[in-house]
Amino acid sequence: MNKKDTKINRNDMLELTRRMTLSRNCFVRVAGAYIDDEGYIDNTFNVSFKNMSKHDQQVNLDLAKTIPFSKTNEQLKCYKFPEGDMAYDSIHKLLMALSQYGLKDDLLVQTLCEQLAEGICSTRDSSNRTNRLQGQEFGIYIYHGIYDIPKKGSDHSEQWESEEIYSFLICVVAPVDKDYNAGTPKCGFIFPAFEDRSAEPGKIDVFFEIPEHLDEGFLKSLIVYQKI
Repeated sequence: MNKKDTKINRNDMLELTRRMTLSRNCFVRVAGAYIDDEGYIDNTFNVSFKNMSKHDQQVNLDLAKTIPFSKTNEQLKCYKFPEGDMAYDSIHKLLMALSQYGLKDDLLVQTLCEQLAEGICSTRDSSNRTNRLQGQEFGIYIYHGIYDIPKKGSDHSEQWESEEIYSFLICVVAPVDKDYNAGTPKCGFIFPAFEDRSAEPGKIDVFFEIPEHLDEGFLKSLIVYQKI
């Protein structure tokens, strides 16, 4: 695999963020759950982005943009799903379904939140460096976005014609206060990976605020143990 295939292209991430503003918003829906300090779901949410107030839209846009705006190939790294992990009951199948149905299936959303929370809260590290969410309340925010990728001409200028519809998920995990206000995101992901201006469903881009002390439980819950 050549170097180009092993690295996230920063320009791809920046292209996504250009559609993450109030005037040019690519997000359709946000869903997720608030997790209590024992690792159980305390409350859930599932709302259409357009039905939110402008203030709430901006708050959520700022949260979601944390992932593509992070340091590529440092905080945000590309992982691929091993071939044998594409089974019917795999996390990959769940993520594909969530993206396909646009987060409208509450049971699928809850299943993903439970799996992520279990992974985060199962991590044990005596130095308390690896898992920075265990033992406190946190939120899992899942955003469904649709990006109509424009074609580019030979001079790299964007054309009116659409090249591909990129349907994707961005997940953000962050501590919350008693009023459910989110703090600094600690981990998250983009699925499917956005590679060479196209969807790559066999890969996922995973974010950690402090990559030197990543959350092994979160990583294992995504079954992405084979970094490329």
